Amino acid sequence: MALDSDLHADLDQALAEGHVPSLMMALIHLTGDVSDLDGPRPLYEMFGDGQGGLPADLVDSLRSRVKAAIQAHRHGAPLAPAPDEPTILKMMDFISGAEIPRRYLPLMMEELALDGADHKKPDWRAPELGAQAAAIKVLVVGAGMSGLLTAIRLDQAGVAYEIIDMNPDVGGTWHENVYPGCRVDNPSHLYAYSFAPNHDWPSHYSDRNALNAYFRNVADRYGLRGRIRYQTKLEEARWDDQTQQWVATLKDRDGRLHEERFTALVSAVGQLNQPSMPDIKGVGAFKGPAFHSARWDRGVDLTGKRVAVIGTGASAFQFVPEIASRTAHLDVFQRTPPWLAPTPDYHDKVPDGQKWLLHNMPFYDRWYRFWMFWTMTDGIYDGVRADPDWAGPPTAVGEVNHMLRELLAAEIAKQCQDRPDLLDKVVPTYPMGGKRSVRDNGVWISALKRPNVDLVTDPIVEIVEDGVVTRDAGLHRAEVLIYGTGFQASNFLRTFKVVGREGKALHDDVWKGDARAYLGMTVPGFPNLFILYGPNTNIVVNGSIIFFSECSVRYLMGCLELLAREKRHSLEVRTDVNSAFNEKVDAGNAQMAWGAKQVSSWYKNATGRVSQNWPFPLIDYWNATLRPNPDDFIIR
Repeated sequence: MALDSDLHADLDQALAEGHVPSLMMALIHLTGDVSDLDGPRPLYEMFGDGQGGLPADLVDSLRSRVKAAIQAHRHGAPLAPAPDEPTILKMMDFISGAEIPRRYLPLMMEELALDGADHKKPDWRAPELGAQAAAIKVLVVGAGMSGLLTAIRLDQAGVAYEIIDMNPDVGGTWHENVYPGCRVDNPSHLYAYSFAPNHDWPSHYSDRNALNAYFRNVADRYGLRGRIRYQTKLEEARWDDQTQQWVATLKDRDGRLHEERFTALVSAVGQLNQPSMPDIKGVGAFKGPAFHSARWDRGVDLTGKRVAVIGTGASAFQFVPEIASRTAHLDVFQRTPPWLAPTPDYHDKVPDGQKWLLHNMPFYDRWYRFWMFWTMTDGIYDGVRADPDWAGPPTAVGEVNHMLRELLAAEIAKQCQDRPDLLDKVVPTYPMGGKRSVRDNGVWISALKRPNVDLVTDPIVEIVEDGVVTRDAGLHRAEVLIYGTGFQASNFLRTFKVVGREGKALHDDVWKGDARAYLGMTVPGFPNLFILYGPNTNIVVNGSIIFFSECSVRYLMGCLELLAREKRHSLEVRTDVNSAFNEKVDAGNAQMAWGAKQVSSWYKNATGRVSQNWPFPLIDYWNATLRPNPDDFIIR
């Protein structure tokens, strides 16, 4: 594996910009020298610079040794023999800054993938599987992140499918959301399929354009773009018990309806695509331009206007700093503030030297992703777990959660030293983890400090023709009104009707406003229906949603393989299995900050149940979705 000598990179600059612990691990692959593993170990830094707090003299020595090893490799020196498993385990512990619990090792070995293999790729090479695959046809609804992933895996297994999307192109949420400042809140290098890394992310936390381009490129690379039926909607899917098939009523771009039959139905429509409007008197009464951030009106010029923004959730947190300087005056109406997680590099570009290393230094990219994956996986999971014996204030759910709260509150206070009047408004009174936290590099509070910006915490009474009326302050005049009020996250699959066995409608007869599914994917009475990013598969503080999608799609493919091997037509999860699973999930969520009684958020549905979140460590979902257990299903 020779390095690309055509890049003419400044190697010293690249090493200065590289992630030091990852350089240390990659050096072992170049030289075989493992002596660094017995030296100072990097520290786990929640808000650090990613360099692990290693001594400066060690870092200087390391960079010199890495430079010499890279130069030798460029001149023909071979890689050292591959480290054996005990050495790899020691390397994992070293770069993580602590011993990784041994139950995580199979997952972490799969994620590290030093052999370069795609370990979640379906293997349907057996002749009997190939023959059965030809009899399966799958409808995938949605061409966003999960839908594209499903199509790739179905292709690899040789299973026929149709993929539809209501939009004119792929990308899902990254196609639809165009509001200023829209970006991911997971590190870019984790917000990519494990088998399709991107070493050219422009930013550590990439914006909407870069993310949309990534999914478009993946669709091109795997030949999907031309196979998708765009501007096509699923109106209804009805299970035909006689033929053991789904009958799908599709509406094409011209509004024409027709029916098609499929073996399996995969919903990849996600949770966060149906805007939620607030329950406020007078919504719709405003006479000026008014729109939801998820349906941003790019034809409205905010320059020199009086603008009102309702909501301070994740979207408003991103677009308010972008528009504040353009407005004559900006009122930001807040019900509850978000917790701010210090992320100094939130808007920073990935240095060219770092990109060079990712492209060219053997194994550097694997260890860099591994380090990021582990520190994001369950790093602060214990910090949002509730202590049933906690007798402290309701602003926390346990001692560790209280310590985390104090740490974050102190970071916020630093930004408000010159505005003590603002501090009480921006420090939440609910436990950290109770609601979605946001990445903070200082631009939010800086925007709120602007002389033309007011953070309004006075409760809204009504929206009127020319502004927003609050309880004590009265009318706040506005020329433009923007709703940053989130999504109808609990209304899973609400864009189409699903009718299962015995004519039961999923929404009206089964869920009744309280969506539940086994592993977030399958529902009793609905054979061969698979839901991606379904109930209780959202993650709050531990990892990337792409990880969950990859686990779910592997499980989905395992279910289809089970049908093929058994030469059966359908499977549906047993009612008792589904009930036991959801009882366990509910009990788990009750022990998390977001399940606390004093917390209200979009994580909870109208019944008060946490229908969004997975309450356990990632390793538990990974283990549960490795392969389906035939005993969990009724197989026909």
